Amino acid sequence: MKYEIKGEPMPVVICELEPGETMITEAGSMSWMSPNMDMQTSGGGAKKMFGKLLSGESMFRNHYTAQGGPGMIAFAASFPGSIRAIEITPDKPVVLQKRAFLACTEGVEFSVFFQKKLGTALFGGEGFIMQKLSGSGIAFVEIDGAAMEYNLAPGQQMLIDTGYIAMMDDTVSMDIQQVKGMKNIMFGGEALFNTQVTGPGKVVLQTMPMSQFASLISSMMPSKD
Repeated sequence: MKYEIKGEPMPVVICELEPGETMITEAGSMSWMSPNMDMQTSGGGAKKMFGKLLSGESMFRNHYTAQGGPGMIAFAASFPGSIRAIEITPDKPVVLQKRAFLACTEGVEFSVFFQKKLGTALFGGEGFIMQKLSGSGIAFVEIDGAAMEYNLAPGQQMLIDTGYIAMMDDTVSMDIQQVKGMKNIMFGGEALFNTQVTGPGKVVLQTMPMSQFASLISSMMPSKD
């Protein structure tokens, strides 16, 4: 499979497939393709479908295979930002926020990534349930806004507002931390909890999460009263 990413800040990844090669994506993510691309829809079994429901993913994925010759298929971003190609290997799984996944080659495996700490489960919001990509292959990941990378040393920590984490190595642990001080909570204009990540590993942040953008637009809309 060969690919080209074009068109930022509204990017698209265009994949050129050899006969028999397959791309996997969530339902509704295909933008355009050659007519010899065969589509098959799969839910992956009851257990996997339940995991997708918990993580906020589509319950079905589409498999597109080039039939009878080379094929072409394109996947466009749903929000201004960038698309990144990530190499997935058995020794280096990647954890994504729930809407970052765009498409991947065969050989990439999906699972739900749960944070084990109770506090994260109760208050982590978007950061609690994420999806984990493992196995072998290439995955295309959608970043909202610009991407900022941080390589955390063992024990090194960062505090991040919910939703700004795009992806991270599975060696990075995550918890929540309450904002300190009643005045800060009441008048600081920030969320009640922040996400705390701890190294070692790489963390990729996005500068304008879609949820943040939607909240900003909503605050500017005139009241119906």
